Amino acid sequence: MTTNLNTAEIVNPRKIAVNNALIWAAINVIIFLLVYYASPATLASPVFGFISIAVGIGLAVYFTLDLRKKIGGYWSFREALGNIFLMFFVQVVIYTLFTTAFAKWIEPDYANMMREASLNATTRMAEAFSSDQEVIDKMIEEAEKSIEKQVNPSLVDLIQGLAIAAIVYFIGALIFAAIFKRNPPIFAQVDEE
Repeated sequence: MTTNLNTAEIVNPRKIAVNNALIWAAINVIIFLLVYYASPATLASPVFGFISIAVGIGLAVYFTLDLRKKIGGYWSFREALGNIFLMFFVQVVIYTLFTTAFAKWIEPDYANMMREASLNATTRMAEAFSSDQEVIDKMIEEAEKSIEKQVNPSLVDLIQGLAIAAIVYFIGALIFAAIFKRNPPIFAQVDEE
């Protein structure tokens, strides 16, 4: 619990972090669905990957600043780290579960489309790097195994992916906490009337 210095109310930063994460995940799901139904091949494009990263960082900055503002504008590094990581991780769990459910039950063609697009990209890359057909075949075979785990993950693959995401997002939360922490002023200003 944090006390907002401007008012006497007590706010729960974890609740605000989860609410922001839910909104962020909903935005990501909407973007995913719009792109999938408008232009499915775009999802496999590297350009879409870079745009997704840029939008993700932008949303992370926005929701981090919003979280800090809602809890009173001040938080220590530890408070920032815990709440930012919670927000990041809840968002990625929801988005991962949605895309997995989408590929398995809602739109099974999504997995096939992503598999085909990824294999085509891998084949082009392998042919660009090597003219030896054995090397190309081996690269494609390895890529097929990796792609299959991505588009049709088992429960173990899903948990492993979330564990790796937790590490990556924790590092991101460390960076964000260092950037966005703000300690209250040492000497509080007194309103003179």
